[in-house]
Amino acid sequence: MRITLRQLEIFCTVARAGSTVAASQALSLSQSATSAAVLELERLMGVALFDRVGKMLRPNAEGRALLPRAAALVADAQAIEQQGEEVGLRLAASNTTGNYVLPALLARHAAKARRTDPLRPPVASHVRVVNTAEVARAVARLECDVGFIEGPCHEPQLDVLPWIEDELLLVAARDHALARAAAPAEDRSVRVGKAALRQAAWLMREPGSGTRESVEHALAPHLGVVRASVEFGSPEAIKRAAAAGLGIACLSRWTVQDLVSRGSLVVLKPPWPTMRRPFSIVLHTRQRSPTVKRFVEFCTTDAALNRIGS
Repeated sequence: MRITLRQLEIFCTVARAGSTVAASQALSLSQSATSAAVLELERLMGVALFDRVGKMLRPNAEGRALLPRAAALVADAQAIEQQGEEVGLRLAASNTTGNYVLPALLARHAAKARRTDPLRPPVASHVRVVNTAEVARAVARLECDVGFIEGPCHEPQLDVLPWIEDELLLVAARDHALARAAAPAEDRSVRVGKAALRQAAWLMREPGSGTRESVEHALAPHLGVVRASVEFGSPEAIKRAAAAGLGIACLSRWTVQDLVSRGSLVVLKPPWPTMRRPFSIVLHTRQRSPTVKRFVEFCTTDAALNRIGS
């Protein structure tokens, strides 16, 4: 086929705009490129498509006959290009990012899309919430487009993009022995020593969890190997168990801030600096669709995420 969709798009734009100058501005092309495309289309069809009226171009009989058919072809091509956006995004997120960070992020993303184009239907997203290791595997197998993790990534075929910073807090029930050992500070935190922390019953995530790996890495220089008294499959279960007095836990501020604010949990201040860890976005090294690129750009520039717990 010698006639291209781009030539038909330029023809339709010139016909509606009334000049190659106006059409070139609408298409972000030079006027010479716009004129050349029209002339080439006329050469391929063997007919003139426009009459010149002063400085304006008006479709002649042949141009008027072509316009609705060309417009329909261009519209169909644009619909095909948008199909990738309409089928939505496949997301995988670790438990902390999926349960406490991603819901508000997706709401802000949807609100931005509505402001940009109020008439366009929302893009559907499927979110899989699993542990960090499973997120990485899902993206590596191309089962998901974008992954959000809270621990190290061990899949070599993935790109890891820095996202936001998280703070790990030691917490216990307000009537726990460690919480009663000293008077709470103004921020409701209680200072504790290393010996007491080594002897405490620890509530931890299962192996393969990003939080588990991050916690072990953060605590090892100060306490050595910390052994779990009870293991849970989600941070929500851990914080509820800690609030019930079953033991102490090291969890993300995103996870525990609600119970800390209500006084159900007390923050334990250890004798070492604040523990921080990165949350990351993981993508397959293969070429990404424009939809994925735009979504990742939104995630990495979303101002609300600069405030922990916003």
